[in-house]
Amino acid sequence: MAKITKAVIPAAGLGVRMLPAAKAVPKEMMSIVDKPAMHYQIKEAVDSGITDILIITNRGKGAIEDYFDYSPEYEKKLLASGKEDVLREINEIAEMANITYLRQKAPKGLGHAVWCAKSFVGNEPFAVLYGDDVIESETPTTKSLIDLYEKYNKLTVGVREVTREQIVKYSSLDATEVDKDIYVCRDMIEKPTPDKILSCLSILGRVVLPPEIFAVLENQAPGAGGEIQLTDAMATFARADGIMAYKFPGIHHDMGSKLGLLKANISYGVKHSEIGEEFTEWLKEYVKTL
Repeated sequence: MAKITKAVIPAAGLGVRMLPAAKAVPKEMMSIVDKPAMHYQIKEAVDSGITDILIITNRGKGAIEDYFDYSPEYEKKLLASGKEDVLREINEIAEMANITYLRQKAPKGLGHAVWCAKSFVGNEPFAVLYGDDVIESETPTTKSLIDLYEKYNKLTVGVREVTREQIVKYSSLDATEVDKDIYVCRDMIEKPTPDKILSCLSILGRVVLPPEIFAVLENQAPGAGGEIQLTDAMATFARADGIMAYKFPGIHHDMGSKLGLLKANISYGVKHSEIGEEFTEWLKEYVKTL
């Protein structure tokens, strides 16, 4: 099996939950301390062995391209100020991976966004990192899923347990544990009604897909919300031959919500090499005032 080196990041959503800021700043570019959320996703992909990344965008997402590009204006300013170390850091951002961009011209759902990557992917398995999800983990979650895919040669998804109140907003899996935190999934449903919940295991932000997914997506009927759902396409594989699911460790941040953004800033902020200690002390004192 060829090494998995390609990843797709769907980032075409409007970010309605992040209004009014999302009118001017793509939700994927909202800052976690001093880096946008998308930076952490790209780094996870690169640390997982990915070399080529396609970001699916939409109108108003030009800030993503600008961030992962060189900046002559900053280069001139930083060189004049003798800040070569800062310049080196921002130039490394532009050199993280081979990044290309494609617009999803109509809001037809996550499944359609992934289908748009068909020509980029070709006949290779590939990773998908959902644009709303940032994961803090000692071992990159994408790397763990790639390893599992290569071991079993099956579509692989990253999952976590959520509450019954939350599961109706996500996907629900019919899965059996076969090893520690590793499951075989035989069915799944997107945004289940309470009477159709299969379990409280849900896909949260990371999957590794075979190229055969495109043939399924090509004919996939609209599902929940009238959109082409990637979950529905993956369910076809689960029902036919089973797929693998990995309950990944670490901290999952929902960057499509205001609360998720705040939690991510606190979690990364207390660990930040420059401000972490001072921020932690301030946070301790602030909490005492509540």
